[in-house]
Amino acid sequence: MVKDDSGHSSGLLIHPGGLGDVCLSESTLLSLKQHFGTTLEAVGTKPVLDMFRLYFTGVDSIDRRTWVYLFSDSSVCRTWQRIILIGKDRTGTFRERVSRLCDELIFIDMYPEGQPVHVEEYQLEQLPRYGIAPVRKEVQAKTGKRIILYPEKPYKKKKWPVGRFLEVYEKLTSLGIEAVLMRPPDLDLPAVSARAFELLADIAAFFSAGGIFFSNDSGMAHFAARCGLRAATLFQDTNPLIWRPKGGLILECAEAPPSVDEVADFVMHAL
Repeated sequence: MVKDDSGHSSGLLIHPGGLGDVCLSESTLLSLKQHFGTTLEAVGTKPVLDMFRLYFTGVDSIDRRTWVYLFSDSSVCRTWQRIILIGKDRTGTFRERVSRLCDELIFIDMYPEGQPVHVEEYQLEQLPRYGIAPVRKEVQAKTGKRIILYPEKPYKKKKWPVGRFLEVYEKLTSLGIEAVLMRPPDLDLPAVSARAFELLADIAAFFSAGGIFFSNDSGMAHFAARCGLRAATLFQDTNPLIWRPKGGLILECAEAPPSVDEVADFVMHAL
């Protein structure tokens, strides 16, 4: 086994979640660092985990061939003193596999099912069973008088239409309010001036000026909240009691999508 008396990583943290999932797990990551020190390597979605490097000795992509042994019966594999898995494993199959690679397995179920408990609270409640004290990551709010609008293409979740975001942008600017459109990489906004970024580090720098961030329920809303913006989030088919961004405002419209005027009033009130 890889031991920690050499000063090297003795533990592996596996977090395969996307941007929003890792943001919601930050208090868990802080709690683990407080308990174990900086002795964990992390593997998952590398561009996301890179934003949380202060909690780890190193970060790597779970898609690299190096980590195939986690999912196969390869006879050539690295073993660990401790593996921490933050994810969903309903059948327990993955836990059974990785438990053979370590002396100690810590499993944190990523999110609740069937109970309206926020993800952060749900994860922190699981830590004491492993003798780990839960510690909340506090976020320092950044003031600002701008409203950032973040439209998205709909995939699995219901999304408020892109055209409605443009109408809100036009209404806010006509009222003299500083409004900024932020464009996801997969979305074209013809004839509209919008800010676009490739790297999360550049987005974090953009968010450092503060303000209100309005979007559908999205990973970027959680990242905005993590960066100190006030996330004003529209929920249509997910439960905000579970998935709301930390410290944000919720516009829940389960029955019917809101009007342009309702959204404009919502974000102006958030200012």
